[in-house]
Amino acid sequence: MDKSQVPVPGHFQLCPDHITSVMSQSFSDRYGYKPSEPDITIREDAPDDLRYAVAQIAFNAGLAPSQIRDVVCSVLFVAPDRNNWSEYPNIWDEVRWQLEDCEWFKVYDIAERLHRTLHYQQADQFRDELNGLFREKGIGWELKDHEGIVYRGSAPFAAATADAVEALTATGRLSAASEIREALRDISRRPTPDRTGAIQHSIAALECVARDVAKQPGLTLGRLLPRLGLPRPLDEAVEKLWGFASERARHIQEGQQLGDDEAELVVSVACAVSIFLIHRK
Repeated sequence: MDKSQVPVPGHFQLCPDHITSVMSQSFSDRYGYKPSEPDITIREDAPDDLRYAVAQIAFNAGLAPSQIRDVVCSVLFVAPDRNNWSEYPNIWDEVRWQLEDCEWFKVYDIAERLHRTLHYQQADQFRDELNGLFREKGIGWELKDHEGIVYRGSAPFAAATADAVEALTATGRLSAASEIREALRDISRRPTPDRTGAIQHSIAALECVARDVAKQPGLTLGRLLPRLGLPRPLDEAVEKLWGFASERARHIQEGQQLGDDEAELVVSVACAVSIFLIHRK
């Protein structure tokens, strides 16, 4: 046996695999330092930092420049340059140029396709690094494994929707969980988000939960509210939420425009009340 591998009494020794795992992490990851998360200011744009990072993150996750080019060219429907055959600098520069020159929304298409190209830990690494970039740069999108890139709202909105889907799924309320997912898809739609659809789906999720809790499958949420035994003034707040959703999302009037903040608020509250009803039961 190599003497360097013989344990020395009184000394703590790290195995090679552990050393490799630790040293593969950055300083900030090892010690838990994170930059403050700025407000979301970017949605319908792909800034230069993101265009550069998409290729770099894919490379970090294990893809060669030629593999990245295959994905970029397939998304953009452009032929690869036959004169570029070396990985560096030719193909890498070609990838960078294509990302810099394409429409902003194509950058997100490319990121989704790259993620689907990867498997297991490489895909997780790509997702985590890209989402970290979204948060650091104030970009209002998030990559999810089975949904692609979806709308990312404020931190309370993200927490409320994620917690609701988890709680509803864990308790077998799959229809309600599906409604929350549909709400997220609606608010993620571009170029025009379907905010009224997001509100309607979130209220439908709450109605599903209320029917199940009250054992009254045929009643609407408005008629269910007195039967839920909600403490005051929470019962009044939920009633007003239902009224707002009915007026602004179901009975739309000409000239009325809902903003992202209003849609996020209704969806978040509907999620929170759904979780409250589940946990109380």
